[in-house]
Amino acid sequence: MSIIIMILLLSFLILVHEAGHFMAAKMLGIKVDKFGFGLPIGPTLWSKKVGDVEVLVHACLLGGYVAFPDDDKESNLPADSKDRFVNRPVWQRMIVISAGVIANVITAILLVMFTAAIWGKLPSGNYQVFINSITAEKTESVWQSGLQKNDRIIKINGSDIHSTYAISLYSKNSARFDGRVNEKFATENLAKLQKLNPSLDAEKIIKKGQIVKIGSDEVIEPKIVIKDEELKGYAPYKNDEIQLSKEQIKLRNSIKDGTYVSDGTYTLKDLSYALSDGLKPVEITVLRNGKVVELNPIYPNKDGIIGISMAAKQDLTVTKTPAKIFTESCKYIWEQTYMLVYGLWQLFSGKIPAKDLHGIVVIAKIGGDVIKNSGMFSGLLLTAMISMDLALINFLPIPALDGGHFMFLLIEKLRGKPLNQGNIEKISNIFFLLLILLMILIIFNDVYALLKHKF
Repeated sequence: MSIIIMILLLSFLILVHEAGHFMAAKMLGIKVDKFGFGLPIGPTLWSKKVGDVEVLVHACLLGGYVAFPDDDKESNLPADSKDRFVNRPVWQRMIVISAGVIANVITAILLVMFTAAIWGKLPSGNYQVFINSITAEKTESVWQSGLQKNDRIIKINGSDIHSTYAISLYSKNSARFDGRVNEKFATENLAKLQKLNPSLDAEKIIKKGQIVKIGSDEVIEPKIVIKDEELKGYAPYKNDEIQLSKEQIKLRNSIKDGTYVSDGTYTLKDLSYALSDGLKPVEITVLRNGKVVELNPIYPNKDGIIGISMAAKQDLTVTKTPAKIFTESCKYIWEQTYMLVYGLWQLFSGKIPAKDLHGIVVIAKIGGDVIKNSGMFSGLLLTAMISMDLALINFLPIPALDGGHFMFLLIEKLRGKPLNQGNIEKISNIFFLLLILLMILIIFNDVYALLKHKF
């Protein structure tokens, strides 16, 4: 039932989008021939003439459309008829094209405000993270840290922790022997090596067979510190450490028992960088029975894993007054929209692989799970963000999407004369086919993910 409810909510968003186009056209006196729910692929399940508009429901419910007389190749309307969409002023066409996106944005805002008003609270985006259990091998440092079940993690390396993502980010980027070193730390190690080996020049190749004193073979690197916006996912983490060369990594792996015998390949500087790649501490502060406890440092393994099982409980912001409803709703929408835009940037920059693209099938499954486990209000908030995401994607300047049509109209306005409709149709048709292929890929990903129980 929860999945059915989510599908109905998604269908509602599609209707809202197309209703935006339809209502804008009607308000401007523009003739509309068809209002279609679903894509005109396969059979039509239902159709009825309502006034001068034919309303249709198609079997392929993965979209919708509003059709104008221009879309009918067999239309008897004269080419210069004002009932043709293409003959309406550019500003009117811009309003109609963008009205679907505007309708989705307004719907997202109203859904969030409705939830804030009726539920009386909104997710803050901050989570309390608790330890369920330690899952690492007994030889790992987490067992000597003092960490206990039910501890709440409140800080890592001095940063406030409000999500499991923040913990994973610290852990992943604190992997031991990861081939990255702090430049200042490497410089300090070079000074120590020069003091132990005063006869060696930092930049010259060390003579083959010469024994180099290197002191202790256990290397503890400086702890990393990640910015708050990076921990929240608002910005990508920028690792400013220096990447070791393949030769320096090979040198690092060859050093045993605190000594190094030169093979006539490396300099003292190379040695200092190789010796600077070791263990990175993760210093955790927990809240235990109301008391703040500083733990012993933990050193993640080479894969950046601490070895803990966590549970998270989201903090909720109370929205009992009209002022709180408005301000907290605006804050929630802004933060969530920022994450949607960032996600789109990750997608188009190639940082999200094609196999991780998912669509309506997975959305319905996840949305159903959210409604089942967290309640209808959480489902409404998810629907609001899907509506905002639908608006953002639709307004991308890609032919066959609303943003592509808007782009063509903007070019027409700047040129002062219409574009060649034949060329626009050809370009739009090509991109429409590409979108269909993308949809097929996404559906395949969705079905495969569900069969593999990834969601």
